[in-house]
Amino acid sequence: MARNHGPSQAALAAAFLVASVGLAEAAGSPEAGSHLANQWCSGCHLVNAKQTEALADAPPFAEIAKKSDSDIAALEGFLMDPHPPMPQMSLTRQQIQDLLAYISSLR
Repeated sequence: MARNHGPSQAALAAAFLVASVGLAEAAGSPEAGSHLANQWCSGCHLVNAKQTEALADAPPFAEIAKKSDSDIAALEGFLMDPHPPMPQMSLTRQQIQDLLAYISSLR
């Protein structure tokens, strides 16, 4: 008689699939981030190459994209609790990940 010492292969595969989907969502979507950037950020920042006007003291997204991965990752905390002159935005964690993915895609 065989003894069962752990989860079945089907259960492991299902757990892996759920984890993979969760990680994909957490990683962020550059396309969704582009949409958010154009909606929320373009009033101050240059968020794409087609945009021609922005505030002089708001760094363009292309410049932010040149920063190190750790600097871009640090933006997550800043976007969760923005400081002036940034407006108070109520972005979800997923929206923040999408914006960071978009900024990273500009490299």
